[in-house]
Amino acid sequence: MTRAPLRIGVLGIGAMGRHHVRNIRALPGVELAALADPAGDRYGVAGGLDVGHDVDWLIGRGIDAAVVAVPTALHEEAALALAEAGVHALIEKPLAADIDAGERIAAAFEGAGLVGAVGYVERCNPAIIEMRRRLDAGQLGEVYQIVTRRQSPFPARISDVGVVKDLATHDVDLAAWVAGAPYESVYAQTALRSGREHEDLLVASGRLANGVLVNHLVNWMSPFKERTTVVTGARGALVADTAMGDLTFYENGDMPVLWDQIAAFRGVSEGVVTRYALSKREPLAVEWERFRDAITVGGREYVSMREGLEALRVVEAMLDSAARGQSRRPVCTRMPFDEVSGP
Repeated sequence: MTRAPLRIGVLGIGAMGRHHVRNIRALPGVELAALADPAGDRYGVAGGLDVGHDVDWLIGRGIDAAVVAVPTALHEEAALALAEAGVHALIEKPLAADIDAGERIAAAFEGAGLVGAVGYVERCNPAIIEMRRRLDAGQLGEVYQIVTRRQSPFPARISDVGVVKDLATHDVDLAAWVAGAPYESVYAQTALRSGREHEDLLVASGRLANGVLVNHLVNWMSPFKERTTVVTGARGALVADTAMGDLTFYENGDMPVLWDQIAAFRGVSEGVVTRYALSKREPLAVEWERFRDAITVGGREYVSMREGLEALRVVEAMLDSAARGQSRRPVCTRMPFDEVSGP
């Protein structure tokens, strides 16, 4: 018996939502059924579909699942309405504006027995997928440190949160997922240089529960775009450029260092450098494939709302640390990675 396509609604068809629309249309097994945005079809993506104004209009179109791509402050209202209506949802990151709202959203979807996912699309990047696979296979041996750099000019579309909740949340999720451990402590400093209401620069360091050290450099004040994740371990380092989907392995050398002055200062020597040839698919297409499979066949390779909530706890701890000038311990409830998602 042929399964009927999932009817998908999109709430918010702006700078991010329009890309969801494009990927939904290209995905087998789903049907783009309804769109809603109070600002209308600014990017001309409706393609003959009527565009409603709110989540209730979407629900009224008889959808099975929806993506919420509206400003973060509006996530809770939309998500709770979808859960009450029995509609599966993919919520763009961060899950909610604050921890309490995130708890209410996660509880609502769990209570209704629905798939609730969060749009941490970097986990679907080919470089990160391959990095996680190689780490799981033991390529680096013991992992020592994870460093991320996420810099770019300010995106004018962001107005309701600062760089911590909009950008750093990606790196928080990535570091914990790649290492397979939650954050134990964080120390952060932020600054505001653009004249906006929210912070636009962050430096943060921390320790994961398994002892891995982490460091994050994030800002909206750079005239270039950088998306880099470096994992250093006992046998070398893996470097992912997620802007390009590239992964490079810097292997520890096995040649003896015969220059005494250098040998005295170096813990390891430089070895072979390998840039891997990867099959590169658009990460958002992979994210939608995983979300569809979670609904239709019980797939588990999506970012759960509990994972989204843990990332929210960490970024809230970063902001609290910056305000207090003290290290903070995120109140993480559990380690959900092995329960729901996989590489």
